[in-house]
Amino acid sequence: MKFDRVYKLKEIAEFLDCPFIGSSEHVISGINEIHRVENGDLVFVDHPKYYDKALNSLATTILIDEKVDLPQGKALIISDAPFDDYNKLANHFSPFIKQEKLINDNAQIHESAIVYPNVFIGKNVKIGSESVIYSGASILDNTIIENNVIVGPNSVVGHLAFYYKRKNDGYCRMHTCGGVHLKNNVELGALCTIDSGVSSLTIIGEGSKLDNHVHIGHDTVIGKNCLFAAGVGIAGCVIIEDNVTLWGQVGCASNVTIGQGAVVLAQSGISKSIVGNKTYFGSPCGEVKSKFREISALKKLPELLQKLP
Repeated sequence: MKFDRVYKLKEIAEFLDCPFIGSSEHVISGINEIHRVENGDLVFVDHPKYYDKALNSLATTILIDEKVDLPQGKALIISDAPFDDYNKLANHFSPFIKQEKLINDNAQIHESAIVYPNVFIGKNVKIGSESVIYSGASILDNTIIENNVIVGPNSVVGHLAFYYKRKNDGYCRMHTCGGVHLKNNVELGALCTIDSGVSSLTIIGEGSKLDNHVHIGHDTVIGKNCLFAAGVGIAGCVIIEDNVTLWGQVGCASNVTIGQGAVVLAQSGISKSIVGNKTYFGSPCGEVKSKFREISALKKLPELLQKLP
C-alpha cells in the first residue's frame, strides 16, 4: 500500500513512539508484506530466522525487534512488537469505514458494464467496459475489474486476507489494506472467493477462467489463460505462471511457484514448486507417469507380502 504522500523516517517513528536508526530525512512511501515489497516500502520482521530476508529485500525501511547492523541505503525502526506496530500503520493509513449502501459513491463503473440487482460494491472499486457482475456478488474495497470480466453469482472478490499472528490469548489478524486485480477477459464462476492482498494486490491474469467454488488466497499472482476447475483451493503468496491447468479439487500450499503450462490432475496436492510443461498427480503431487507406477506397485504389495516367509 502506498501512502497518500512520502513520509520521513522521523515522522513514522514518532507516530509509533519507537527509536530509529538512519537519517531522520530517510523517506518512506508505503508499507508492504515481505512477499510484495518494493523500493520505498516499510516491512516488518519479528523473528531472527527472517532478519536476512527482510534486510536484503527491496524494502528500504525495516520495522524490527532487535538492533542489527544497518544495511546501506536503508533505515531501521526498533519496536518491541513489530507486528502490532505494522498493524497500527495499516489501520491508520487504511482505516475500516462502515458502508451503509450497496454501491459506494466513489465506485467507478463503466456505462457498458452490467451490474445485476443485489450486488455489493465497496470503495475504490473500478469496473471496466462490458463486464458482468451477477446477483449476490460482493466486490469489496480496492478491487480493479478490467474489461469483459464475468463475476458469477454469490462470488466474493476482495475479502480480508487470511493472515494471523498467534498470541497467548488467540490469533491476531493482520489488517488488510490491499486489493484484487482481475484483468481483461477473466471469468469467475459462482461462489468463488478471491482474497485481497494483505497490503498489495491479488492478481488474476488476462483470459484466466475459474470454475465454481474456487478459492484464491491473498497476494497470489495468477498468469494469463489459466484454467481452474471446481473446488480448486490456492493458498496465499502463490505464483502461477501462464497457461496452467488445475483440475477439480486441486490444493496448493503457500509460497509455491507453478511453472508455465503445468497440468495438475484432480484431487492432487501441491506442496512445493513444480516446473512447467509437465503433468502432475497425487498428494504430494509428482509427475504423472511416476505416480501411476507407484500406484501400480502398491496394488501388488499384498501379493508380495503373502509370499514372504
